[in-house]
Amino acid sequence: MRVFLTGGAGYIGSVVAEELVASGHEVIVYDDLSKGHRDAVIEEATFVEGDVLDYDTLLGALREHAVEAVVHMAARSLVGESVSHPADYYRTNVTGGLVLLEAMRAAGVSPIVFSSTAAVYGESAKQPIEETDPISPTNPYGETKLAYEHALRWFDRAYGIRYVSLRYFNAAGATARCGERHDPETHLIPLVLKVAAGELPEAVVFGDDYPTRDGTCVRDYIHVKDLARAHVLSLESLARGAESRIYNLGCGGEGYTVQEVIEVARDVSGRDIPVRKGPRRAGDPAVLVASSARIAEELGFRPALSDLREIVASAWSWMQAKASHRDAA
Repeated sequence: MRVFLTGGAGYIGSVVAEELVASGHEVIVYDDLSKGHRDAVIEEATFVEGDVLDYDTLLGALREHAVEAVVHMAARSLVGESVSHPADYYRTNVTGGLVLLEAMRAAGVSPIVFSSTAAVYGESAKQPIEETDPISPTNPYGETKLAYEHALRWFDRAYGIRYVSLRYFNAAGATARCGERHDPETHLIPLVLKVAAGELPEAVVFGDDYPTRDGTCVRDYIHVKDLARAHVLSLESLARGAESRIYNLGCGGEGYTVQEVIEVARDVSGRDIPVRKGPRRAGDPAVLVASSARIAEELGFRPALSDLREIVASAWSWMQAKASHRDAA
């Protein structure tokens, strides 16, 4: 298929592009490069620079490249920032997503795979979380993703644009080619590895008084390569005529605490990682672990890289390779 991949210059999007190409699909990456990187776009993909709020550019690209399906990953995704700047999140994540859907309608393009989040569940009393559990986001990031899921449901009913929405929380790890390069970096694993590499003086733990086994937040980390494979499986299921679905994506089990991630990073890197305790961040649930039972049963998806040590080691290897490349240059 000719797949239109919004946000394909970003961390997860670039790995999704890798998996799509490896699966035999033609990829058109659409990105405004506000968060992504031009050099993260794989050579096999066609690149179109544009904003998801730009209807004319979207429609032109969909038509010019005879697009057959969409994977939508372009979004703002920082919980804390969403609390302090909700307007930016509604503009990009909701309005931008609707502009994309309208361009798809005009170009006659369906289906779409949407990069959602387990943050739509908020502070769930039940762990691991299943797709049928109550939804109550605790921050604008989760609210905007949920709003777009609702829009997808109504666009499917009214216009026949079928979709899969993938709810996941913490993508982590790296492939040999693609890793995390956020500015600013807010994700735990790359932050603690930057401390290990001497690029940052210390790691900050935001809250150590949560009702968890060591007082720090619990999250479900899924390797970015597994995440990308789930997007491809979802897209291919829609191409075979599957109905619209919502799937959680996680590694199962009890998840890992922030403190456990730091300990694994120390072990993998063989280096000290100084830690400073900080206050809780607004909108952070204590525990967020997603069950992947539905997608395992229906699409046969099971994470191949589910061990936290494997995930952290892949990120560390990528960081070390990038550092060696910079030193050689």
